[in-house]
Amino acid sequence: MQRLFALLAALALTLPLAAQGRAGRGAAADFVTVHAPVVALEHVTVIDGTGAAARANQTVVINQGRIAALGADGAVSVPAGAQVMDLAGDSVFPGLVGMHDHLFYPAPSGAGRVPGQPALYNEMGFSFPRLYLAGGVTTLRTTGSVMPYTDLELKKRIDNGSMPGPHLYITGPYLEGAGAYTPNMHELTGPEDATRLVNYWAAEGATSFKAYMHITRAELAAAIQAAHAHGLKITGHLCSIGFKEASDLGIDDLEHGIEVDTEFDAAKQPDTCPAGNQTSTTLTNLDLASPAFRDMIQDLVRHHTAVTSTLPVFEISVPGRPPLQPRVLAALSPEAKADYLLGRDRIATGNGAQRAIFEKEKQFEHAFAVAGGTLLAGLDPTGYGGVLAGYGDQREVELLVEAGFTPLQALHIATQNGADFLGIGDRTGTVAVGKSADLVVVRGNPSQRIADIENVRLVFKDGQGYDPQKLAASVAGAVGLH
Repeated sequence: MQRLFALLAALALTLPLAAQGRAGRGAAADFVTVHAPVVALEHVTVIDGTGAAARANQTVVINQGRIAALGADGAVSVPAGAQVMDLAGDSVFPGLVGMHDHLFYPAPSGAGRVPGQPALYNEMGFSFPRLYLAGGVTTLRTTGSVMPYTDLELKKRIDNGSMPGPHLYITGPYLEGAGAYTPNMHELTGPEDATRLVNYWAAEGATSFKAYMHITRAELAAAIQAAHAHGLKITGHLCSIGFKEASDLGIDDLEHGIEVDTEFDAAKQPDTCPAGNQTSTTLTNLDLASPAFRDMIQDLVRHHTAVTSTLPVFEISVPGRPPLQPRVLAALSPEAKADYLLGRDRIATGNGAQRAIFEKEKQFEHAFAVAGGTLLAGLDPTGYGGVLAGYGDQREVELLVEAGFTPLQALHIATQNGADFLGIGDRTGTVAVGKSADLVVVRGNPSQRIADIENVRLVFKDGQGYDPQKLAASVAGAVGLH
């Protein structure tokens, strides 16, 4: 026994030394390949994020983390000693601002969902920050949390450089009513509980809140009032409350679009989430040219209620979509990969009704933006898997183009719109002198071929150039685990 205690004591003494030896491994600096204080990106095509036409043969000068100069090649003075990069054939655009970018992912079983068991979600605190950054996301809003303290602590570590990742804006835990489908969520007991929860998490550091499917109108009204009292915004993935009702109550943003709006269900009861089949039938038969539908859009625009597009999470329910990408499979753990592939097989044998609903979702989002509404962009890495951090954000931009937006408009939605909504448009969201150097360098020209958005060469965050391939390789096989 004495020998055992001696061995344990010796081990305890060596652990701090081992930890010291590991210090710095996996830190943000380990993935930075461009770290000179002054960098000049020459001969590059600039897509500035405002929706303006792309400008070829440009020079961008980064100095101490900010954009110091921008203009045509030869017209910009490059400081002596700057690291000069010839980016002929490449394009640069603002870092993506993900507005529905969770840090969690469906917990895999290795053989698909177990019938009758509740859905559970695991925090991807290791893999997702790296994948978001690798995909060109330099800022994100978590838009709902199942582990809010973990999210807040991850933000601290990213901010102090001990781990790589985007700038994080943390949404508090879900504001869900009675009937939550996952035990990851607290169920509100009434308006007072909603107020208490908002006040508590605002004090803890949450910067926004999200209402969920079974919240009542009284609970939502209380949460909105409490959030606004703190100068914070609240969004919602709703079901028990229709879009017009929520907009009238003062909600700032609505997640997902009409695929979750139940106000057109003729049999819907107040404060009640209708059955899924009922909503699906309603959406299939919904006339987007009807006065009621047009009035809903105008109501959202009139109240300045934004809508967050999350097309990738709906696309995975459409037979034959999305394209099966090796990079997605490489990131998944064996169990998560099995779940995802099984899910794809099940969808492939479906009746195809989701395809028509998906088309209507795209039409709604385009019509909403044309009417003057603020459209934001996200991915929502949930469903049955396959929508991954970073890669899904790129896919969202591609799907916005499929929905009828030009590539320049889609990039504007995914960059400047999100930054302005977060209140940080003076710092990021566009390529402009004085702003933070949060930039994505890709091979090709996404303004002409939107798929080039996937050809990420470098991601600059605060002027530091991260290697996307190294970030992605570091989490191979990790998604679904951590």
